[in-house]
Amino acid sequence: MIEIFGKTQCPFCDKAKQLCEREELEFVYKQLDTDFTREELFEEFPTARTFPQIRIDGEAIGGYQELYKWFTTDWNEK
Repeated sequence: MIEIFGKTQCPFCDKAKQLCEREELEFVYKQLDTDFTREELFEEFPTARTFPQIRIDGEAIGGYQELYKWFTTDWNEK
C-alpha cells in the first residue's frame, strides 16, 4: 500500500499520483489541511522538508523521486 502525503499546487505530488494511477498501483492520497495538519506531518515524518512524503507498506521512503526509483527498480523486480 502506497500513501502519498501531499498539498495543493505541488507538481511532484501530482506526478506521484499520476505514476500510481498510470501503473495501476494501489495508493491513498492525503492532502495537507484536509486530511492532516503540518504538526501531524512532522509527527509522521520528523525530517520532512518537502512534499510529497510517501510511505510504502508503512515505511517512509521520501518523495516522488524515491517513489519513481522504487517503481523502476524494487517493485519491478518482484
